[in-house]
Amino acid sequence: MIELKRRVVDQLVDQFWKQGYLTVSRKFGTYLPDPGKIGNFEVDIIAKQRNNYAIGLILSENDFKNSDLIEKLTYLSTRQTRYTNKKVYLFVGVKTEFYNRAKSLIKLLSPEARKSVRVFQIEDKSSFQKASVEEKQKILFS
Repeated sequence: MIELKRRVVDQLVDQFWKQGYLTVSRKFGTYLPDPGKIGNFEVDIIAKQRNNYAIGLILSENDFKNSDLIEKLTYLSTRQTRYTNKKVYLFVGVKTEFYNRAKSLIKLLSPEARKSVRVFQIEDKSSFQKASVEEKQKILFS
């Protein structure tokens, strides 16, 4: 279970890197510290790009059943840096089957909060890795 969560966080870190962000802290990291709570909410990643910061959050099936998810998304999407008051972006990672549900939740946020949220699909690569291993084991020539 922890290995699966680690892979999901790794995939969200990849999305940060594609956007040009460097990871400052992350859950399940080897060398980086775990991110602290922001307000009363736990986050998975904190990243930085020059003077801009971003928060990474993974939403699981249990999170969608939680009644304070809208409050959590609203709070995290309206964060600003302490001294410069720059907007902090919120990157939300969800499994493919929950992507549409996450997008509809984001539409419920205020227009100002919605501008700072980006939703990414996270795929379960373990099924793809098993298929590629099976393909490698097939012998075409002997």
